[in-house]
Amino acid sequence: MPDSLISRTDSAYSYQLLIKQLLYAPLANNPEQEIVYRDQWRGNYLTLRERICRLANALTRLGVKAGDTVAVMDYDSHRYLECFFAVPMLGAVLHTINVRLSPEQILYTIDHAEDDILLINSDFLPILDQIKGRIDTLKGYVLLNDEAQSPHSSIPIAGEYEELLAESDTHFEFPDFDENTRATTFYTTGTTGLPKGVYFSHRQLVLHTLGVVTALATPLSQGRLHRQDVYMPITPMFHVHAWGLPYAATLMGLKQVYPGRYVPDHLLELIDREQVTFSHCVPTILHMLLKSPLAEKIDLSRWKVIIGGAGLSKALCLEAMRKGIDIFTGYGMSETCPILTLAHLTPEMFDLSVEEQAVIRCKTGVPLPLVQLRVVNEQGGDVPHDGRSSGEIVVRTPWLTQGYLKDHRASEKLWDGGWLHTSDVANVDGRGYVKITDRTKDVIKIGGEWISTLELEDIIAHCPAVAEVAVIGQPDDRWGERPLALVVRREEGEEKAAEKGILNFVREYTEKGMISKQVVLLKVRFVEAIDKTSVGKVNKVALREKYL
Repeated sequence: MPDSLISRTDSAYSYQLLIKQLLYAPLANNPEQEIVYRDQWRGNYLTLRERICRLANALTRLGVKAGDTVAVMDYDSHRYLECFFAVPMLGAVLHTINVRLSPEQILYTIDHAEDDILLINSDFLPILDQIKGRIDTLKGYVLLNDEAQSPHSSIPIAGEYEELLAESDTHFEFPDFDENTRATTFYTTGTTGLPKGVYFSHRQLVLHTLGVVTALATPLSQGRLHRQDVYMPITPMFHVHAWGLPYAATLMGLKQVYPGRYVPDHLLELIDREQVTFSHCVPTILHMLLKSPLAEKIDLSRWKVIIGGAGLSKALCLEAMRKGIDIFTGYGMSETCPILTLAHLTPEMFDLSVEEQAVIRCKTGVPLPLVQLRVVNEQGGDVPHDGRSSGEIVVRTPWLTQGYLKDHRASEKLWDGGWLHTSDVANVDGRGYVKITDRTKDVIKIGGEWISTLELEDIIAHCPAVAEVAVIGQPDDRWGERPLALVVRREEGEEKAAEKGILNFVREYTEKGMISKQVVLLKVRFVEAIDKTSVGKVNKVALREKYL
């Protein structure tokens, strides 16, 4: 059938889906609504627009132009929110650096993304001092500082953020350009040692925002996001744009609260003082918050929380529900911008017992509007929606990364057959609720952060006492998972001494920045042999069944 394309009047305005369009509604309808950073800064949407323009002018004076890349290393702050808008609105690319990576990995991402300017919080200057002589691309540094005194550093700072903004004009005419222009880049780690760069266009971020708002704003009550909510992220803004929720909150004109560093009592104080009603975090953070004595003293019954990044246990869900928290699961990954599903309850589900509701809240959920999600077997066919048959989640939606930056082979594998492959194994029940049961990749997720078992095995295998090793993820109520090393020793000996030696050996690698510090949670178990498949590969399915 031939296409029937619409005809355009020559003078008609071609409305591109650009990030700048997300600012129009709050500026028109809720300009005085507050935006708060800790106890240090308080503004509103008019202030936000003004500061976005100031930042654009400041970056332009530093030589930033369309196509350049501006990187940020900061805690969750109003500054980060301003960068979410100003940088891509210039036509430049925002690179949100994962400050939890090792210095060597951060160096790799800076060079691989070809960053031109770096905005860096003073707390992270020591990381930069370790790698500064090997950075090839950066042309300038801007200091982000919460303290009155400027820190001492050998890094050539072009200026301090607030001073640069104060010197800049409050007006900037942001241009129109193609909505498919790349807006953001960040890096995800998985089974391989080098982080992979994912990227998203203006169009994708706008459509993801609209999809998230639609999904969150339409439920009757449970998990509903509305204009009277007060939003505070407790997911780092460097991680998939804080799940895209700052864009959604801005579009809706919500009061926004940015907490800076994640200190449990400080977060709880902000929730109480600013009357926060909507957040999202990984299970580890929620566990720490609920274990704080302060959690017993403040009212959390108005708080709605999306849990993602790792599986939500029924025990943690019930503990949160006992405090009146409206808790439910969201699912996605770095490659998916990220939100694909949400585990909202339907009205009739409120007739179920609390325990039965918790089971549903802990599921992966149902797809958002515009998300085409399938669970397929090895032949690519859909598995029955019986809550038992398992397969891999594959998806199509407008906001999926179109590949990995500068990595054609991995990109083709990701998009094999025209569907994005998540490597997550799941089933679907008769109501359409997805539940992840496993992962095809041999990675462990500790507090929402990926740890490569292959990388950890490689390190442990270098320990003189180790003949053979396999690492699997062990369920943990606090961290989601923690690594369990199954070790065949070279020689018989005292187990406690051997375990201590392995842990000290691994700790040396963490201190050198060669692997995430999260591996200090490693547990060691000595075994007679490592199960293998018929072709001699380590059989981790069998190991999980035997030891977990």
